[in-house]
Amino acid sequence: MCYTSVVEALAALADPTRRRLLALLRDGERPAGELAGRFAVSRPAISRHLRVLREAGLVSSRVEGRRRLYALDPAPLRAIDDWLDPYRDLWAQRLDALDTEIARGRRSRAAPPTDGDRP
Repeated sequence: MCYTSVVEALAALADPTRRRLLALLRDGERPAGELAGRFAVSRPAISRHLRVLREAGLVSSRVEGRRRLYALDPAPLRAIDDWLDPYRDLWAQRLDALDTEIARGRRSRAAPPTDGDRP
């Protein structure tokens, strides 16, 4: 997946309604009506959210009779994960350093004062 596709997927995921739709689709394919019934917004609004997710490649749809069924497509999520990978090392190093500093602070607070520490 190219960088542009990753950006499109991230933009689609910026909306909390769309993230919730993806969460509902984690367990498998669902009809559009069932998805829309889970939200307090109009069905056309949910339809627009599903269209954005479909255009970003995050969901696929198929027609079965009179129903449109949606399914999660994990490929763009894997591409986002791959794109984020170099940043994990950066954050892991910084979090390790923070952990070390927190441990030092705890040790210094827990240690009894020595004669050199008294005024």
